[in-house]
Amino acid sequence: MSSNPTEHIHSTGDLPKVAWAKGSYVHDIDGKRYIDGSGGPAVYCIGHSNEEVNTAIKDQLDRIAHGYRYNFSSDALEELTDIIRHRCGGTMNNMVYVTGGSEAVESCLKLALQYHAARGEMSRRRFIARERSWHGNTLGALSVSGFLERKHAFEGSLLDVSHLSPVNAYRPIAGSTPETVGEAGAKELEDEILRVGPENVCAFIFEPVVGAAGGCVPAPKGYAKRVREICDKYGVIMISDEVMSGSGRTGFWRALEEDGVEPDVMSIAKGLAAGYLPLGAAIYNDKMADTIHGKHGTPMTGHTFTAHTACCAAGVAVQKIVEREKLVERVREKAPMFRAMLAEATKDIEAVGDIRGRGYFQALELVADRETKQPFKAEKKLFMKIRAQAFKNGLICYPVGGNVDGINGDVVILAPPYNATDAELAEIVEKTAASVRQVLRDEGVA
Repeated sequence: MSSNPTEHIHSTGDLPKVAWAKGSYVHDIDGKRYIDGSGGPAVYCIGHSNEEVNTAIKDQLDRIAHGYRYNFSSDALEELTDIIRHRCGGTMNNMVYVTGGSEAVESCLKLALQYHAARGEMSRRRFIARERSWHGNTLGALSVSGFLERKHAFEGSLLDVSHLSPVNAYRPIAGSTPETVGEAGAKELEDEILRVGPENVCAFIFEPVVGAAGGCVPAPKGYAKRVREICDKYGVIMISDEVMSGSGRTGFWRALEEDGVEPDVMSIAKGLAAGYLPLGAAIYNDKMADTIHGKHGTPMTGHTFTAHTACCAAGVAVQKIVEREKLVERVREKAPMFRAMLAEATKDIEAVGDIRGRGYFQALELVADRETKQPFKAEKKLFMKIRAQAFKNGLICYPVGGNVDGINGDVVILAPPYNATDAELAEIVEKTAASVRQVLRDEGVA
């Protein structure tokens, strides 16, 4: 592979060809080894080539690969549903299974719309979301996203969505402080509901820990509870997008569990089947289920591969390992050490302005000036250069740009496997710090 960065984060030309992987390591056909410091895009949460998961998938394939959901149920589907109900707790007992995060978010949006329709409130069509958020590539999920670069080509065909300020303690809303930014963000939500008219608002969607668009930005203390109160006050559905942050990534199976909040509906995907097969779900509470099922009989969203049998079998196998080996608890226990290692390894890098996140979902934000928090100019493409340098150094990480205003800003996301050893965590941290240093030095800004 060329050591020069590609022109775009989604470019797929001039890439090495993967050969095999095991645990936290991936090997290409030339024999080079990479430690997977980000689980790809925060997916491979139990590492690669787990024999127990592979066997479960093979055994399912030997019986039947796919029993169409609208003809049959299956053991895999029913077992996975029981597992998710157990892990979610509370009233999150109902699922629509899909094959990825964008579909999961799309299903959440449709469930919210269907809920209001079942209540006879057809005026409730408006979604409210936040800037510097990412919810997926389908048109509905893209509409509620606040990621300028990924939306521009599709403007004119997207839903009319209200977008609020990001809620980020490192970059507080104007007039707020790191301590008051949560309340400021909640006030923006209430103000927008009142401006649009509560009778017109369908749902508010947010990420408990913002992923790619913001770089592991956690909800400030108290913010999610205020959002819950405001949504309840005005009859607005609360959607928690946990595609990246859910399924244990933050040290809690539901990311919002740490905030003491239950949403009305939530999306999960990446960590559910850990990348062994494509799988996601929209999980909705009993209140929504009673209304939707009572009026329409069933959710009016689903696909050919909804609850794909082999995919559900993969999810069951992954989640059994996660529970048996107490991997969510492991993430919660090890996260402070991981964060401290990252801080220690980068303490002499002046450009590291912030280290943030929850659990094994951590990010570095790079700034040109720590005092003003001014980002580097977008044309430098630092995040792309760090991605390329890290690859050269045998590290897979997840740098993204535009986190400040949609154009400027550079962050590096780390999301290691839940079962990574301490030595593997140390290697990830060391190679991350080294890669950042090398790029900054080469750019003359170290």
